[in-house]
Amino acid sequence: MGRRSDFDNYLPSRRTLLASAAGVTLAGLVSGCTTATTPATPTTADRAGAGGAGLPVRQLSPEPRNGFSESEGARVMQIVAHPDDDLFFMNPDVIHTLSNGVPVISVYVTDGGSFGENLIPGRPKPPADVPAYVSSRQQGLRQAYARMLGAPLFTSWERRTIPLPDGREAEINVLENQGRRAELIFLNIRMHAKHHGKPVNMAHLWGTPGVRLPTQPTPGSPVERSFSYGRDELVGALVSLLRRYRPTLIRTLDPDPDAQVHDKRHPRGSDQVGYSDHPDHTATGLFAWRALAEWADGTARGKVPAFHTESYRGYYNQRWPHNLPAETVALKARYLNAYGGDPSWQCGNSAGCGDYDIGSDRVLISKKGWVRSTHRRYPNAGPQVVTAADGGMTVYAVLGTRLARWTGRAPGVLGAPEDLGGGPLAPAISVITDAEGRQLVFALRFSRMDGSTSGNVREVVMLRQRTPGGAFESSWTGLGTPETRPRRSRLTGTPTAVTGSDGRIHVFVRNGDKGVSTRVMDQGGTWSPWRALPGGYIQEGLSATVDGGGLIHLFAASPGWVEHWAQRTRSGELRKASRRLVAKPGDAPDAVTAADGSVLVGYRPVTSDRVMVERLAAGRTGRWTTVANPAVPGYGRVSLVGGRKPGADGLLMAVAADGGEGLVYDVRDGGVAHARAQESAVTVGTPAALTSTDGGPASVVTLGLTGRPTVTRLLDGAESQAS
Repeated sequence: MGRRSDFDNYLPSRRTLLASAAGVTLAGLVSGCTTATTPATPTTADRAGAGGAGLPVRQLSPEPRNGFSESEGARVMQIVAHPDDDLFFMNPDVIHTLSNGVPVISVYVTDGGSFGENLIPGRPKPPADVPAYVSSRQQGLRQAYARMLGAPLFTSWERRTIPLPDGREAEINVLENQGRRAELIFLNIRMHAKHHGKPVNMAHLWGTPGVRLPTQPTPGSPVERSFSYGRDELVGALVSLLRRYRPTLIRTLDPDPDAQVHDKRHPRGSDQVGYSDHPDHTATGLFAWRALAEWADGTARGKVPAFHTESYRGYYNQRWPHNLPAETVALKARYLNAYGGDPSWQCGNSAGCGDYDIGSDRVLISKKGWVRSTHRRYPNAGPQVVTAADGGMTVYAVLGTRLARWTGRAPGVLGAPEDLGGGPLAPAISVITDAEGRQLVFALRFSRMDGSTSGNVREVVMLRQRTPGGAFESSWTGLGTPETRPRRSRLTGTPTAVTGSDGRIHVFVRNGDKGVSTRVMDQGGTWSPWRALPGGYIQEGLSATVDGGGLIHLFAASPGWVEHWAQRTRSGELRKASRRLVAKPGDAPDAVTAADGSVLVGYRPVTSDRVMVERLAAGRTGRWTTVANPAVPGYGRVSLVGGRKPGADGLLMAVAADGGEGLVYDVRDGGVAHARAQESAVTVGTPAALTSTDGGPASVVTLGLTGRPTVTRLLDGAESQAS
């Protein structure tokens, strides 16, 4: 979390970088790269703005597909802007990772020094002292992580330097306790500095050529001198850390935050102008994704490193309903209290013992409510599974920012991952089967990542099998986005696709206005222009299904209800349908079709550890009934299993559970009859649960930190696992 910044008020090109007639535009706050699949010279679609509403589809350049390297042991790296970003926006996932014995390496890009005022509530504002405030925040971080590691609050850490490219150094703090290990790396780049006499920050480092930021030495640090970073040098430093540690999961902040109108109801606070997050968060998210793309692309001549990605919302959490149950909020507050500390503590750090404005449960009474939510930027992330009539299984997921496919003929036994390219891709994909039996994969691609506003482009892309069950095409197809300008393409959500009963393929994305846009391919392969669906003000994470009457239904979470669009006829366009008001959704919904053709929708209500499951009869757009409302520990999106009985006695769902592992719940009589835990490891995204095509037991597929999915067959009284 950063402190309020007035530096945006001094941007020399503010008139051209900020507010458009529509209210907001992206202000060139991100950087990126040109990969093997991105032309160095913009195409017609690039110049017009990432594809646009009416531009034709285009074929992307072929790329090498050389497979993935073997994982060298599970480890998680977190790249954040400030000390406490991981505690506010990534927990409870951090504590779950450590509790499972997986090492965590946290990289803090800025010094977090703001203007150097370590505010003590109820006391006069202290004199500014940036080095002391930086040191105090880092001590608070050591306190929080010591507590998460099960060690005493003021445990002494090993503090030393870690080398970086071009002779630079950073401070690294290491602590291991009870089989848990954390490494904290402080790059200490100044939050606020001057370049040629003008104020600059991380946003300028990313988006303005030639800008450099110094680092901030702190009292007692083993790093005694200051260094300077330009944009490419910071990317290089992050790539060097990725190569050094070879993490199997990288957590980042949100690289593409929502647009946000700031008014009396929604005051700006520390948000960047026109957006729902701090500019340091956005820039650091972009630096991280640029480094990930370079790490993966730099090894493309050999094996691609096998890693997963997760990105987390920041200040967005105060703009949408809270999604964490009370027990999880209390857990987050426990570690934030340790981080906040108190000026009376005897922590052994003369510069201070925490970020005093945070501790003593003050986060629980804050109107911003950041402690009460943990929202993933791509909530639909997780394995996508296709089963065959002979019991074979195909699993798709994003690995090393590229599409990976695992196949297996024996139930639950999967081979090595096949590299299908396409990167860099966001971690949420959609997989469907067309009317001819070919599999199609849709994803959101970071097509261009350059520091300039026009050089940052996101694009919906598709990969299709040539024949049913056969090889995939050599090139991906670019479908553009609903947005006609590159800067607004970054507001596009990840795609959700469905094959209609008439054979047409519908692709849906959240657009820059927080509504839904769609593009449709007919059976001849011709794509329609992008078209906005009526109404809607939704969170990220769409879900679609086709009911027993052949009608497509689309669902998303609005601030107060589950939003619903549906066809009236099999060949008709989707229109607004009934709003389900029984409970406010705290997370993205999941929709499936039951054995009788009815639609089941499952979602977690606001601040609840329960899951609401509701039913809509086939061929209808209204008249819902509640099927079940069981207590299911955890948070985030749930995954329902289709093709089962529509009542509570046939309900099966997979969740990312409270301890971080994947669980399957079989719900009967309104409660949880039994739960089967998966492999005791951290899972990535939402698990997928499915019934067997051969009449055997159900299975759950999870993405762990091994570089390949784990398939668990659920048996009566026992489990058998294969991976």
